[in-house]
Amino acid sequence: MMNTEYLPCIEIETEPDTLAQLSIIALHGLGADGHNLTSLASDLAVKRPIRWLFPDAPIRPVSLHGGVPMRAWYDIHGLDFGSREDEAGLRAAAQSIERLIQREIDRGISSERIFLCGFSQGGALALYTGLRYARCLAGILALSAYLPVAEQCAAQASAVNRHTPIFMAHGDQDRVVSLAMGKWSRDRLRESGYPVVFHRYAMAHSICAQEIEEMGAWIQRFI
Repeated sequence: MMNTEYLPCIEIETEPDTLAQLSIIALHGLGADGHNLTSLASDLAVKRPIRWLFPDAPIRPVSLHGGVPMRAWYDIHGLDFGSREDEAGLRAAAQSIERLIQREIDRGISSERIFLCGFSQGGALALYTGLRYARCLAGILALSAYLPVAEQCAAQASAVNRHTPIFMAHGDQDRVVSLAMGKWSRDRLRESGYPVVFHRYAMAHSICAQEIEEMGAWIQRFI
């Protein structure tokens, strides 16, 4: 049983008989759970032993869906420009991810060998957490996601992660988190000096094989 101070997680070691050299914490999207992204552990081609963590978000009412309870990292009121944002929920969720990061550090993986990855709402949380985290991280991957509370990012960002590499990917036909929102988020990050690569794919709100291939190549550059 996992310590109750941590989010429940699925853990996968890509080379179970070899000590992990890096960790990737992968955050699922709204209404999903940790199982949703576990295929990344086998599909992502990275030439290092990896410990993957796939945590479950808590179940909470979500305003976007009329208050129906579901797994969500924080409440969402809308996915349009100017929609009200749940900053208190984001802060609480970020703290739960930071506890997982610290546990990996305690298990022998330095923060510089830890990646945050997330899809949709999970990608937004990866950005929110990673940009504010007090230690240097290896990188952030935000898939079909957006930059939450962007107007406060510059003031709240951690200086040590000002140069943390960021991989963003988005589908041209995304009807959940619009491509326009993804591009706008990319531009805000670049304006703040973050090294962002941005890939577009012929897909909807999803993850495709080419995207996974390019994610693996990008991670390989920083390890």
